[in-house]
Amino acid sequence: MRKLRTIEMHRLTVEEFKASEKLPLVVVLDDVRSLYNVGSVFRTCDAFRVEKVLLCGITACPPHPEIHKTALGGEDSVDWQYFPSAVDAVSYLHDQGYHVFAVEQVEGSTLLQDLAVESGRRYAVVLGNEVKGVHQEVVDACDNCLEIPQFGTKHSMNVSVTAGIIIWEFFSNLN
Repeated sequence: MRKLRTIEMHRLTVEEFKASEKLPLVVVLDDVRSLYNVGSVFRTCDAFRVEKVLLCGITACPPHPEIHKTALGGEDSVDWQYFPSAVDAVSYLHDQGYHVFAVEQVEGSTLLQDLAVESGRRYAVVLGNEVKGVHQEVVDACDNCLEIPQFGTKHSMNVSVTAGIIIWEFFSNLN
């Protein structure tokens, strides 16, 4: 096997990305502190043509060198919008017809492997702060909660890792 060179991968330009059909998924970051995590989420959203990222509360916005360090330009290709709070973002998404999931461990959550999505429907996922997770008032505003099963000694994962798993699951189910 030979590794492909970048030129052989035929990647989209930013303009082609902007004009392309998107995965009907919006990713919401609720008070995510690490700019590296924000950048990593942008990069993953670019990889799977996620529709948009909503940055809320203390979550930093592009342009920023620390976001760019991990986004590697994903912050330029993926549309984004800022909201003062994730509750505001969820309200906006509901007004736009999205079904909104918080990604959190709650009573009655849907395990990720049991996620059932419908073609033609638009979805959003809210990912929370690295320490406190998704704020309770945001969980209350969402339609459902998704939980990634975990089988080790820890009860949480890095927010950018979580984003990758969740985005992949939506991509797999909607394509």
